[in-house]
Amino acid sequence: MSASTDGQTDTAQDTVGFDVTEAHRLASDIIRNVESVIDGKHAVVRTALTVLLAEGHLLIEDVPGVGKTMLAKALAKSIHATVSRIQFTPDLLPSDVTGISVYNQAERRFEFKPGAVFANIVIGDEINRASPKTQSALLECMEERQVTVDGSTYPLASPFTVIATQNPIEMEGTYALPEAQRDRFMARISMGYPDESAELSMLAARNVSTPLADLEPVVSASALQRMMASVRDVYVSPAVKEYAVRILRATRDHPDLRLGGSPRATLQLVRAAKGYALVAGRDFVLPDDIDELAHAVLGHRLMPTSRALGHHQHTDDLIRDILDGILDETVVPQSHASGA
Repeated sequence: MSASTDGQTDTAQDTVGFDVTEAHRLASDIIRNVESVIDGKHAVVRTALTVLLAEGHLLIEDVPGVGKTMLAKALAKSIHATVSRIQFTPDLLPSDVTGISVYNQAERRFEFKPGAVFANIVIGDEINRASPKTQSALLECMEERQVTVDGSTYPLASPFTVIATQNPIEMEGTYALPEAQRDRFMARISMGYPDESAELSMLAARNVSTPLADLEPVVSASALQRMMASVRDVYVSPAVKEYAVRILRATRDHPDLRLGGSPRATLQLVRAAKGYALVAGRDFVLPDDIDELAHAVLGHRLMPTSRALGHHQHTDDLIRDILDGILDETVVPQSHASGA
């Protein structure tokens, strides 16, 4: 499957980032474009763009009808790049995702027919309605940006990101995502219900047609690659790196968590914070950026113990406790030192 010229251009310029001002301006353009479709969800849109710029994959989880797929489509349409959509269903096969080798009788050889994953932005709609076998077809794609079929490896387009939606696992006809796949998503966000004014605006704007139909790209794929390069250049001080590591180590030692964050989670938390800083117009990361993203990056990776769930403690509560505990540990020694 071929991609557009913007999505496939591989020049030296694509690997050189913009300055912070230009990258921030383009990020603001994308946010405004998406918000013309998604009403009253600025924080959600900003986090979604942060994940895209940080070269991660995004999981959007919420009940049906709150705009999960609309957000994924709006973000994808804001970038002039190749986009494919996979509707995950119980009968979807792994080969529908990755591709399949087909025998060409005329040439007497097998030819690879690329699957839907061969695009810059892949929208996986209701990913947890497919079987675990089909869900696992995305593991290599998401981690290594490649597909291996019948012993041959095929690289994916650059940039490449998966934006998947899922319904809560309590809903009928869903399968829980494997831990290995959840860990490959940089962040999980929830849309939530719109407030009253946003819902009224939605009724007025969509009285005749959906605004998504008129949405136009505001950034090319090559410009997106340069924005991603700018994210890589954002400075992270040793103190901020240590703070991120302490948070992840605390998740592994917490008595109410039976599964803490992996080293991949540490890498992705820092990388997401760099993207968040760039969207905010900074070329350096603050500890507040780590705090702001901790719930989105860690919430879907952690598994509370049955005792914690019995006491109605969920991952957000435990992450908040961890952040507060690390803050207290940091503040107390400083106060003693000043008193000495």
